[in-house]
Amino acid sequence: MSDREIDVLRALAHPVRLGIVRRLAAEPDICACDFTDDFAVSQPTVSAHLKVLREAGLVTTRREGTTVCYSLVPESLTDLAGLLGGLARGLSVR
Repeated sequence: MSDREIDVLRALAHPVRLGIVRRLAAEPDICACDFTDDFAVSQPTVSAHLKVLREAGLVTTRREGTTVCYSLVPESLTDLAGLLGGLARGLSVR
């Protein structure tokens, strides 16, 4: 398993970050401020979680004036699906 794959799995291991990814999968291009009500956490906490997701390559940003909008990076999820599928196949062979 590569360092990048470990970073992705680590990023998704937190319930707030996983929730952010789920919301972005259903509703792309969301402002960071829109997540605060979803998870009952402060704006700085949401920003810290989004930074982890961005550094893991799971989300990308787009600036709209002073607002930063977030979207998923589809390739990262495809890679993750491949990794998990490979792990599942390995388990079924045993």
